[in-house]
Amino acid sequence: MKTNVVMIRKMQDFEVKQRTCDGMFNATELLKQWNKKLGMKKSLDHFFENQGTEEFIQVLEQEENLHTRNSVYVKSRASRGDNAGTWMNPILFIKFAMWLNPRFEYFVIRFVYDQLIAYRHDAGDNYRGLASAVNKFRNVDFIMIAKGLNYIVFNRHEAGIRQTATQEQLKELTDIQKKLAFAVDMGYIKSYDELVYELRRLYAIKNRIVYESINHK
Repeated sequence: MKTNVVMIRKMQDFEVKQRTCDGMFNATELLKQWNKKLGMKKSLDHFFENQGTEEFIQVLEQEENLHTRNSVYVKSRASRGDNAGTWMNPILFIKFAMWLNPRFEYFVIRFVYDQLIAYRHDAGDNYRGLASAVNKFRNVDFIMIAKGLNYIVFNRHEAGIRQTATQEQLKELTDIQKKLAFAVDMGYIKSYDELVYELRRLYAIKNRIVYESINHK
């Protein structure tokens, strides 16, 4: 089960809550701030009752291959503390922001886009950190390491695959690279062969493969 942390980020004069487990944004909290600042009484019910919203959600489900409505938005009870409110997929969150105010949409798009770019930069920086850590080993195949990471995260390897990655995939990639670099620096992984073994083990765990059946050649 993934650990969830609710991050609070500044977006103009507003504080936006985003949870790390799935990247969803808290629309309820933003709406409260918006109504207070502008003296309005907009309701989330009005947004969801809009025919255009329902049609947009259906398209979002189809195009993003989201298999359940909970992948688009989740309504959490107030008893759940920081998780209270309605949480929206980033794309639906942008639609919601446009409903609040067309001009506000621009700032939300920039905000969501900038967060994704930040994850890409983190993934790149941590790969360089991993490469630096394993550089002390003999006969290192860096292309093989990159391929192994791609198979763990994306279950395939192809040129430019990380440029189309989701925020969640980039976060997973960053976390794996950090942990592997730490294991090398601390001496838990002592050779290139041991690193390859660990990459295969992680792939096996994620894909529920019995590790003993993997070809270690």
